[in-house]
Amino acid sequence: MRTTFTCRLVKLFAVISALVLSAHILVSTLSKHVPKPYPVPVEDYRVLSPQTYHYVLNQPTACRDRSPLLVFMVPVAPHQAEAREAIRATWGAPNEDTLTLFYAGLPEEGSGVQDKLEDENRKHADIIQMSFQDTYQNLTIKTMMIMNWLATYCPNANYFMKVDADIFVNVLYLIRWLRSSPQQGFITGSVITDGRPRRESNSKWYLSEEVYPEDSFPPYVSGAGYVLSADLAGRISWASRFVRMIPMEDVYVGLCLRVLGVRPVYSYSLPTFRNLFEIRKVEYNRCSFARCLIVNGFKPSKLLHVWTDFSKGHTSC
Repeated sequence: MRTTFTCRLVKLFAVISALVLSAHILVSTLSKHVPKPYPVPVEDYRVLSPQTYHYVLNQPTACRDRSPLLVFMVPVAPHQAEAREAIRATWGAPNEDTLTLFYAGLPEEGSGVQDKLEDENRKHADIIQMSFQDTYQNLTIKTMMIMNWLATYCPNANYFMKVDADIFVNVLYLIRWLRSSPQQGFITGSVITDGRPRRESNSKWYLSEEVYPEDSFPPYVSGAGYVLSADLAGRISWASRFVRMIPMEDVYVGLCLRVLGVRPVYSYSLPTFRNLFEIRKVEYNRCSFARCLIVNGFKPSKLLHVWTDFSKGHTSC
């Protein structure tokens, strides 16, 4: 009797906490001043415009004869061949529900990386390369080009997932979870609601008041890994016409979402309220990882090692 009462109490607490959390997020979002969007000047928008760039390597038929449930969009540097191979051998391996594509910019001239990248692409046909330098400062350009590519060449997919190359993805759990997720206007990940611009000029994330005059960011999802319904790719690409570029690509996506009136949502497992998108580096544990969608901080060799163990017995957790 006492056990039954305790279980009911735990469930009631979980429901109440979820409602309180949702209300807090909604109020904090609605209470912030949302500036009226105006189109970015043509000269400024040209930096982000898909018409400014071209595809050095492209896969225009990747989705032509299929409608994948999920497309993994993995931004990588051209030289990260080892990371790409590890992903192909683990969570990014081809299956009927998912498609994995790698997005890169241009390597340094004279490095010899371009020839190797083209050879790799001839073998796997999964690399999309765009005509700008692959640098941290150009991550926002890369992300917007990815959104435009998906809207143009993969309109029949259900979901897209932007995921970094050093992430562990629990792909089987992710597929099951997506089958009951919203299919329109949906974006989820590790949501950040208290982000503020760094004004210190020596900071990697420095933003001047001229570039970004507001003193806080709207809610956004960590760029380590997030999932969005396929309709949002084209809408985010469109919204970029109203948002001045900043180099923080995850914050920039959040600014585009604000233009669209779309709010990113948390994804927690109940009743523990564990974040399904674990962006911290945590020690590997098979059953602990079985309850997450992603975990951060995996070099290629570690990803291959962990995946071998995880695949053996995670279903028994």
